[in-house]
Amino acid sequence: MRGKAIPKRRIKPDPKYNRLDIAKLTNYIMRRGKKTIAQKIVYRAFDIISEQTKKDPFEIYNKALRNVGPSLEIRGRRIGGANYQIPFPVADNRRQILAFRWLIIAAKGRRGKPMAEALALELMDAAKGEGAAVKKREDTSRMAEANKAFAHFARFTKRKR
Repeated sequence: MRGKAIPKRRIKPDPKYNRLDIAKLTNYIMRRGKKTIAQKIVYRAFDIISEQTKKDPFEIYNKALRNVGPSLEIRGRRIGGANYQIPFPVADNRRQILAFRWLIIAAKGRRGKPMAEALALELMDAAKGEGAAVKKREDTSRMAEANKAFAHFARFTKRKR
């Protein structure tokens, strides 16, 4: 690795709920630096969830993140002229990042609805164990299970020449 490691940036919790994970979700939704629009989308999605389910939106949000976050992911690795898909366990912060990414992509895939409504529907579906984001997690888990035979390649490190 060249140079020194870049220090991790500390982000501030969101102003309405004072939660760091909501601020991260807002930052992932944000486009072109328009944070207030991203915050309106997230807050409106939570309002829609509380209106439709009559439950605490954070309960549904947390359940959705648990259902969408993967425990295993696959990474490509070139060994002896062949490429192998090797399953790796997922760290907690990466699990959260992937869950956010998959939820947002699935919400964007719901055409014809405003983003706040699509995000709310996707979060509610994910909390029930349904929806495109949960399907993506299941596909990733299935691929990792299918390639368990190559897991021993994960322990090898590349030799310097």
